[in-house]
Amino acid sequence: MAKKILVVDDEQLIADTLSSILSGSGFEASAVYSARDAMAWIKDSGCPDILLSDVMMPDVDGIELAKKIVDACNHTQITLITRNSHTPELLRKAEGEGYKFKVLPKPIHPRTLLAYLHA
Repeated sequence: MAKKILVVDDEQLIADTLSSILSGSGFEASAVYSARDAMAWIKDSGCPDILLSDVMMPDVDGIELAKKIVDACNHTQITLITRNSHTPELLRKAEGEGYKFKVLPKPIHPRTLLAYLHA
């Protein structure tokens, strides 16, 4: 059975492209464009096996989203993607609250992402 991946990025082109690459590589991937949409998606579709989320998004950032997902979906593997210099500060704050997340740099090459997800 294909792993279900939810891709969250406020840059629609990035979210759609990653979702398309993942779908074409045997995953069941869906794209949404905000943390609010991600939570609605989970309410409707259930917990994903993997959450792949941008960090810097308007309204609710990816780290806050990831914390909510951990609390609601304890089996979901969470990976954050970012190119923002403020991410280390946000990650340290989350770690102080008991959350630890994997982070991949943006831009990410599709082969690198697929190798990471298949590891």
